[in-house]
Amino acid sequence: MAIILITGGAGNIGSRLAMLLAKNPNNHIVILDNLLTGVRAHVPNQKNVTFIEADVNQCQDVEPVFKRFHFDYVFHFAAVVGVKRTLDQPIQVLDDIEGIKNILSLSKHSGVKRVFYSSSSEVYGEPFEVPQHESTTPLNSRLPYAIVKNVGEAFCKSYFDAFGLPYTIFRFFNTYGPHQSDDFVVPRFLHAALKGDPITIHGDGLQTRSFCYIDDTVETCIKTMEQELHINDVLNVGNDKEMTILELVETIIALTQSKSEIIHLPALKEGDMRRRCPDSTKMKQVLQRDLTPLETGLKHLIDHRF
Repeated sequence: MAIILITGGAGNIGSRLAMLLAKNPNNHIVILDNLLTGVRAHVPNQKNVTFIEADVNQCQDVEPVFKRFHFDYVFHFAAVVGVKRTLDQPIQVLDDIEGIKNILSLSKHSGVKRVFYSSSSEVYGEPFEVPQHESTTPLNSRLPYAIVKNVGEAFCKSYFDAFGLPYTIFRFFNTYGPHQSDDFVVPRFLHAALKGDPITIHGDGLQTRSFCYIDDTVETCIKTMEQELHINDVLNVGNDKEMTILELVETIIALTQSKSEIIHLPALKEGDMRRRCPDSTKMKQVLQRDLTPLETGLKHLIDHRF
């Protein structure tokens, strides 16, 4: 039996990861989440899933969890997320560094086989190259959220160098799915389109992103663990089809046959990078299949959530 800890396991990616891992009866999944942005109802209701409400940034919360369970693998996905939220609460974002240190320190003392760390495409900042590659693209963001993710990556590498604790760093690009918070663009645009309400875009809408369906993201995580891939390595996890935000809105309007009007708001003062798209070569090698097209993923999302 594999005993697996998922911090932030009531969130978008963590809850789906827990659900798919729990399908294997030989896995015991422990979810730790403070429910700041996670939702308790998203935690799988299965016998081999244990939920603990706790704050990973508080050592007194998480240390007893490591004493109670002997974890084989740890997915550290707990973090303050969302561009506006992280800009509005920079100190809370910086507190996440304590959680990273707690997880790595407790893991090295308890025989954890590998820590999987949730980093972000935000670490790339405004790209020097597109697509953004794990090895060649500089990390140049100055935003608190990105800086903390970059610090977390450095901690993972340092704990391996100093203590031999294996790691894998996932740099997640935009992942959408049924459990994503409504303040992210895909569910927000879908809500508006299905109701026929105006859809608002910051700026001209020509900033680019790529959108990855949740099952592609989570399957990559699971295969990386089960097949012992990319040990002590960094892995972009995201769809490599680059599109403008305006194209995303137009796709959603067409798919839902909506009459929603597109309204342009003033551009955000910071945090809205002009281009972002991953080099997904490593991810595709892990999956050994094509990634889910946006229209297919949006239909899945509508069927599951709306």
